[in-house]
Amino acid sequence: MAHDEMSRRENRQLAVASATVGPWRTAAGVGAVVGATALGIEAISGNWSLSMLASPAGWGLFFFFLVGTVGGRLRRDTADRRLRRWANEHPWQSALPAAGGLLALNTLAQLFLGDASLFGAFFVSLLPAGLLLAIAGVVGSVKQARGKG
Repeated sequence: MAHDEMSRRENRQLAVASATVGPWRTAAGVGAVVGATALGIEAISGNWSLSMLASPAGWGLFFFFLVGTVGGRLRRDTADRRLRRWANEHPWQSALPAAGGLLALNTLAQLFLGDASLFGAFFVSLLPAGLLLAIAGVVGSVKQARGKG
């Protein structure tokens, strides 16, 4: 099967697989530090309730996915060259799983930890997910353009 003839299912599978190549341990550390810092700031404000966890959870998730996704685009030691090549050729598509993961997890965090309704939590989560998609897509596109030049 030619490269351009891949099915949607195969492209989806490659996008999810390419999302796994990021530096996820580092991303977890960065997300935890950012989340803990945001929680400290919330605690200082003195508004003590379960909802004070929603914003720090959102910040932690955003930086977790940001470092993991963008780090995966920038790293060169990835074992699977075919997967890396696919991600380099499809920078926006390869960023979708991380953006979708952030959207889903942040929606749940805002719903269960915050005061938002399901629609409100989803709506609040669209901005960070879109921002993650934009950053990862642009980084991937720049890397793709540099690779061709």
